[in-house]
Parts: sequence; structure tokens; C-alpha cells
Amino acid sequence: MARASRPLAELAAGALAGVRGVFADIDDTLTTGGKLTAAAYAAMERLRAAGFIVVPITGRPAGWCDHIARMWPVDAVVGENGAFWFAHDDVAKKLVKRFRDDDATRAANRARLAAVRDRILAEVPGAAVASDQLYREADLAIDFCEDVPRLPDAAIDRIVAIMREAGMTAKISSIHVNGWFGRYDKLAMTRTLMLERFGVELDAQRGAFVFVGDSPNDVPMFRYFPLAVGVANIREFAARIEDPPAFVTEAASGAGFVEVAERLLGARAGARSVADQ
Repeated sequence: MARASRPLAELAAGALAGVRGVFADIDDTLTTGGKLTAAAYAAMERLRAAGFIVVPITGRPAGWCDHIARMWPVDAVVGENGAFWFAHDDVAKKLVKRFRDDDATRAANRARLAAVRDRILAEVPGAAVASDQLYREADLAIDFCEDVPRLPDAAIDRIVAIMREAGMTAKISSIHVNGWFGRYDKLAMTRTLMLERFGVELDAQRGAFVFVGDSPNDVPMFRYFPLAVGVANIREFAARIEDPPAFVTEAASGAGFVEVAERLLGARAGARSVADQ
């Protein structure tokens, strides 16, 4: 990494006392070995019950995010690396969807994505279309280790190169290479979500939110948030992360997210205790 991330244990509780919300990647940040653990799910639930805004920021598809917004203890979800945000309106009992691009643009882009997909599959042995591609609205996900034997770094780099040669934005997650037409990312849609859904101008309040992630597609978030945290398995991508998070947990994956949640809950409880004295 370009600079060393400090252990999360070194972050003073006072620096967390004013945090309003938590943004977190899903794969290998909330999940562990591809599974959402009871502990990680409970940590989200406890954070939200304590009054934190909780938003997963993921590369996963629209179909998954529909479920997440409806069923998980979260306030909203940003999906497909910033292509949209979804939130469930519990009063109106409906799902609110906000896409960056309109229906016609997304439909036209899908035809272009298919051509890039075919080229990658022809040129990169072992690569596969991600199993969740059918549920995507705006991007192409190429699997390099989720349901296929892990590809060598040179193959991953070739997938990225083919996407970029086609004029796409390409980002590497812990399991997929995601590519799309447009110059947006996770951070751009997070800004949009916070303003449109919560009335928060994020540039003025970036210090009041924590982001937790683990892979190269999280770099815009790591760069932006002073309280960005990487779960311990981020070290696997050290060579690909030019702007690492300020802090890193002791535990990996979902257990690392729980570590962050415990620190936040403890800091808020401590601040309330002082205020009550």
C-alpha cells in the first residue's frame, strides 16, 4: 500500500462519538467465505437500532439489492458500484429506486456489454460471467474466483484491459471484475443517496460517516472518508490499492465489520453516559 493503515485499536473513542452512519461493502467485508454471518447481520441490526444510518455499498446486482433494501436491517443500499440506490419506504410500503441512467440508456448499454463479455470469454481462459449477471441492470461482472478456480493476476489484468479498451470503467472487487459505461463509482452514488434520501451534504459531513471495505473497488471511498476502515483481509490486495484506508481491523471479513460496529456502539454509549452526568 502507498501508506500504512493504522490499527483500528489506535483510533480514539472520541473520534467516533460524533459518527452518524456506517457505509460498508458486502463481499468479504460483511460476508465471510461467501456467507453473511449471524454476527455481522446482528451488528447491522444493533447499529441501526442505536440510531446509526446503515447503508451497504456494493458491486452486487440490482436483483440482490432489491432484497437487501427490503429485508436487511439497513436504511438503503447502493449497488452495481454506483449505478443506483434503493431504499424501502416502510410507511408507503414500497421500494424506492434511483438509477443514474434512464431505462433506454441502460438497455442500449447492455447490448454493448454483451460484446465485451464475448471478447473476454474468448481471450481469457478460465474467466466466467458472474453467476449473478442475470440480475444486473447496468454492468458486466466477470468472475475470477467466486465460482471458478482463482485466475492469476495477469488474467485479471487482461480482463480489466479489455473492458477499458472498450471505453468502460473497470474495477476489481474481491471476487469479480466489474465494468460499466460511464464515469461514476460507489462514492458518486453515495453522495447522491445521502442528499436525496437523507438531506445530508456529504462533502460537509464526511467526518461523520465511517466506511468499511476490503478491495480495490473501494478505493474512492477509502480516499474520501477520514474514518475509512479496511477489514484485515484487505492486505491481500495491498499491491492494487493506491489509497488505502486510514485504519485496519484486527479481524478479517465479517468479524472485522463486527469489530468496527463494537467500537462505534461503545463510543456512542460512552458519549451518552458523559452527557447524562
